[in-house]
Amino acid sequence: MPNKGLDSRGYIEREGSLGLIPRAFRPVVATARDRVLDVFGARLHSAYLYGSIPRGTARVGRSDLDLLLALREEPTEADRSDARSLDEALDKEFPQIDGAGTLLVGREQVLSDLERHDLGWFVACLCTPLLGEDLAEDLPRYRPDTLLARETNGDLALFLPRWRERITEAGASEEALRPLVRFMSRHLVRTAFTLVMPRWNGWTSDLTEMAEAFGTYYPERAAQLRKAAVLGYEPRGDAAVLRSYVDGLGPWLAEEYARVHGIKKPRP
Repeated sequence: MPNKGLDSRGYIEREGSLGLIPRAFRPVVATARDRVLDVFGARLHSAYLYGSIPRGTARVGRSDLDLLLALREEPTEADRSDARSLDEALDKEFPQIDGAGTLLVGREQVLSDLERHDLGWFVACLCTPLLGEDLAEDLPRYRPDTLLARETNGDLALFLPRWRERITEAGASEEALRPLVRFMSRHLVRTAFTLVMPRWNGWTSDLTEMAEAFGTYYPERAAQLRKAAVLGYEPRGDAAVLRSYVDGLGPWLAEEYARVHGIKKPRP
């Protein structure tokens, strides 16, 4: 059985490192680090990078900058506004990135029992420390089991109604639809992968590998997932693609996920 992304004891190895950041993106990261400190100061507990930049697979002009900031207290609306301003400024200043996104969380939320196998796992396994004390030190090790599958992506059914609204709100312009295709393609491929993750017995963040792993167990859906993986990397603003997601692939995947792994614990 494959065991990619696992250590010798079967735990998921942490992705990424500051040493893997491509040279073109190092000025972006350095500026982001400085500005995060300027904006949040003593309220900041720790900051992390995630996504293609710390994995070393980012493409100039195509990849976005993904940040996660853990604050000492729960984020306020003012904090979220500051984060949006930070993202907009970085995106405008650096042509190397195609957008920036900062996820704000509270330290206690990350370490809570409810988030242990979702947000906690995300920080411990998919985030690269940038500033402050690493919260992974207070979190367990993780295996690619059904508990992790359920708590990470066992809530797809909750998203589908809002996705339909977003598609309607976006209208018909290619520019408005393209980000939705990228986002929904990635979300569905990742959910499809974690559906089969315990059987595949490994971890990857590569969309192509995720689709291939899924196709091993669901060959009748393999072509659909391969196309979604391609669109996750090279999106085009196609309303028909989005409708196929919310009316076809998404509902099927949500139902199958619930059958195999159950439903994610409800959040407040």
